[in-house]
Amino acid sequence: MDEYRKLTNEVGAPVADNENAITAGPRGPVVMQDVWLMEKMAHFNREVIPERRMHAKGWGAYGKFTVTQDISRYTKAKVLQPGAETETFVRFSTVAGERGAADCERDIRGFACKFYTEEGNWDLVGNNTPTFFIRDVHNFSDLNRAVKRDPRTGRRSAQNNWDFWTLLPETFHQTTIVMSDRGIPASFRHMHVFGEHTFSFYNEKNERVWCKFHLLTQQGIKCLSDEEAERINGMDREYHGKDLYDAIERGEYPKWTMYVQIMTEEQARAHYENPFDITKIWRHKEFPLIEVGVLELNRNPENYFAEVEQAAFTPAHVVPGIGFSPDKFLQGRLFAYGDAQRYRLGVNHNQIPVNRAKCEVNEYHRDGAMRTDGNYGGAPAYTPNSMGAWTAQPEVMEPPLEISGAMWRYDPKDDPTDDCFRAGGELYRLMSEEKRQILIENTARNIQPVTANIKYRHAVHCYLADEEYGRRITEAMGLCMDKVKELAALDNNGLIAATLKPDQV
Repeated sequence: MDEYRKLTNEVGAPVADNENAITAGPRGPVVMQDVWLMEKMAHFNREVIPERRMHAKGWGAYGKFTVTQDISRYTKAKVLQPGAETETFVRFSTVAGERGAADCERDIRGFACKFYTEEGNWDLVGNNTPTFFIRDVHNFSDLNRAVKRDPRTGRRSAQNNWDFWTLLPETFHQTTIVMSDRGIPASFRHMHVFGEHTFSFYNEKNERVWCKFHLLTQQGIKCLSDEEAERINGMDREYHGKDLYDAIERGEYPKWTMYVQIMTEEQARAHYENPFDITKIWRHKEFPLIEVGVLELNRNPENYFAEVEQAAFTPAHVVPGIGFSPDKFLQGRLFAYGDAQRYRLGVNHNQIPVNRAKCEVNEYHRDGAMRTDGNYGGAPAYTPNSMGAWTAQPEVMEPPLEISGAMWRYDPKDDPTDDCFRAGGELYRLMSEEKRQILIENTARNIQPVTANIKYRHAVHCYLADEEYGRRITEAMGLCMDKVKELAALDNNGLIAATLKPDQV
């Protein structure tokens, strides 16, 4: 045991003194020959890796996913077959805040689950909401810049947030959720999480269906008010991380029940709105939840940096039986997430233990910084080859997808079936009077410093979603209802033109 307590340098040699620098005389300057000091300082200078552009502040835990029901008629994925049990790692996060941000901010919460399956890693990446702000990946960087710090002031800007949100009416449903009582979860344990995007399943017969993933908390929903969150942030900025860690240490393992919604290809073609638009939802009455299994978190990481900060996820990681969809935003994320990890962690980030697959990996990737696995020795590095090494497996190929239409930059707002306000209005009408009042108060408080032209845009969107919603938010923001009705008669381009500048309304 004593051997493990002896300090060494970076390559295992003993360190004689770790507290006193080598100096020229008892009061003299430090000499360059103190190589251990130089190593310590050089390493320290490089210890902070680039933080995630989004989802920078996060916490994680290990667990298992157990399939309790039979959905084999939809998918051949082994991880989703009856009785299958799979090791997992989950990371929760805020979205807009930096690595040192407070946990209890009004924001959506990120969710990423790595399933270490026998067919390779499956990353299910989503949030604690079933929808999202935007539907075209072209708006991805702009959304993130709008909710990050203002380039002039260096501070977060409600003006920037609401300007961006109200210029894209498809954000309305998500904005309503964020401003509702569920905008600040009480803990990660007490919130639902979703895959958000439309994905696909295909079975042993290579028959495809479309699917959405829902994981509903078994702990029940609990949320914080602005006042409660403000008080907690003043005491403990790592409140959610502490809650998750302590619950697992106590043996109170949080659990979520996974459900899927299923839509056939025929139903998708006939659906009254785009089923691949992430700003829309599939209504449960039309596409009921189908139970799949239980996700349990039961082990805390031993080292935060190695296992949580270096955890890397991408929706591009799927396994046979699970595939993608024509979702425009998903298509962009398939590249963006993996590329972000190549920037943060390097091209060999999948060799980091928390990211490493539990099954055999045979790829033709070679070299790169931090290659630590022997680099496949003298095995061929190209394909096709005559050595019989690593041939493709066409039997796992998903069925072909028929597509049609001219290649063009289509605007969904030109689609007559597109309604950006239906879901937000339905959500408002589902709320109790108490929840509606909380939504109105949260929104009015959050948007208070914003200029009137932007407030009018949001009031019009609320009015188009539900007349009562529009009237109450107009009153709470101190606006003119007649003006809101006048603006609501315009199309989207007309509304933007009429509210482009602060002095227009």
